[in-house]
Amino acid sequence: MFSVDQLQKNFSQPLDRAAIALIAVLTVAIALLLFGGDSTAPRVREFSWQNQQVSARDRAFIMTFSRPMDRQSVEDNLIIEPPVPGKISWAGRRMAYTVTQGVPYGMEFKLQLSQARERFAQAGKEGTLIEPFVGEFKSRDRALVYIGVSPGERGQLILYNFSKSEKTILTPKEITVLDYKPYPDGDRLLFSAIDSLSTNQGLLEQRLFTVTTGIVPETPGKRSRRRDNSPGQIEPILDSDNYQNLSFDLSPDGKTILVQRVNKQDPGQFGLWKIEEGKQPKPLENEPGGDFIITPDSQTVAIAQGQGLAILPLEPKAEPVDFLPQFGRVLSFSADGSAAAMVKFNTDYTRSLYLVTTTGVNKELLRIKGSFLSAQFGPEGKTLYCLLTKLVEGEIYKEEPYIAAINVETGNLQPLVLLPDQREIHISLAPDGLGLLFDQIVSVAPQANQAPVDAVRTSSGEAIARSRLWLLPLDPSASINRPLDYKPEELPFEGLRPGWLP
Repeated sequence: MFSVDQLQKNFSQPLDRAAIALIAVLTVAIALLLFGGDSTAPRVREFSWQNQQVSARDRAFIMTFSRPMDRQSVEDNLIIEPPVPGKISWAGRRMAYTVTQGVPYGMEFKLQLSQARERFAQAGKEGTLIEPFVGEFKSRDRALVYIGVSPGERGQLILYNFSKSEKTILTPKEITVLDYKPYPDGDRLLFSAIDSLSTNQGLLEQRLFTVTTGIVPETPGKRSRRRDNSPGQIEPILDSDNYQNLSFDLSPDGKTILVQRVNKQDPGQFGLWKIEEGKQPKPLENEPGGDFIITPDSQTVAIAQGQGLAILPLEPKAEPVDFLPQFGRVLSFSADGSAAAMVKFNTDYTRSLYLVTTTGVNKELLRIKGSFLSAQFGPEGKTLYCLLTKLVEGEIYKEEPYIAAINVETGNLQPLVLLPDQREIHISLAPDGLGLLFDQIVSVAPQANQAPVDAVRTSSGEAIARSRLWLLPLDPSASINRPLDYKPEELPFEGLRPGWLP
């Protein structure tokens, strides 16, 4: 056993004295925290869009705080420049900011938060001010793709990057592009094409390819699927040796391609084929149908069958999961898949445009004597931009196309552009909803000697002499009941089938 003298001697050692002093200091600090509160400033622990490049698919960002915050003070002091309209929701220390109109493309943004306070404080005192925070993010480049019609670009896929003022030809002259679909990241295009001199065989020999655009999503932690991301790298996807390839669609997630194919030796073998990356094409072996579109969840396809619309799983010999006998065609789905624009063919030879939702709403938006050619939902899902026609009364049957915006909540229609004497028109709504592209085709006169051998042609076989491209600026926040102040602007190059990159 130790004597009292030995204990006193041990406590007198320098190391022991230092330990006792440290314990005393910590005790005092703990007491101050308990009775005086934590004086350190709250801060933003995480901002989910920090230094990221966002797209139309990025609908919300998350801010996580180190301590519970006075929510109103955060909402009042949050600044985004340039402004991005949105709404705020909370879950504990996490704040979600949901974009309501889409993030404008081709821009850099700064987010700032200061003067916000923590929620809890001592009686009679305000919460501690947050440590000032600055975040930065940017959106994807504003870019479009089109098929060239000028003599030096006939039938070639061309990309124009508005953000960088760069024009890039993606495909060679040896093939003529007929149609295309962009992949969700905008790094590739799926397209159909024929040999440039195969004008007589036309669609019988169209094949499917992919081509790189040279645009690489700048998302941290996400690697590109290709080592070589330079534009114009072409890969064959589907040949036309035994089957005629007709229309095709690409799933929203970019993982599945559907193609309507006809056996050249037995035209009775007609239907959809499924192509997945790294796998051989396989027929779905379902009942043949007409127009089709893959649903936003990339798991099913809506296809016209018989006297209605069937919703089919993307698996061979699958039975429909739903059938809508009252509708004949799907024009478009909203981005979240909660609504669709469908066409009903009425017995009085009119056509009706319906809004159909997953909650069971079937609402007629418009009934016309003309036709509904195409439609796209705006980013917020409240406006439907339509290409439709009106019947012109007279001895000769004639339909006059125009572009209009329809409010899906009220059904109010606002004509935007009248397109007289047009036959084939394609429209494309920008991912951020701020612009609409469309083409204006001029066909060659019927005399065959006026059309070059490698001329780009319409679906009816007419050679295209020229095709102007137009951009219609849009204001998604504008009232649907007032005329827009914007006018179409002609773009400084010619082409057809213009489309925005996502």
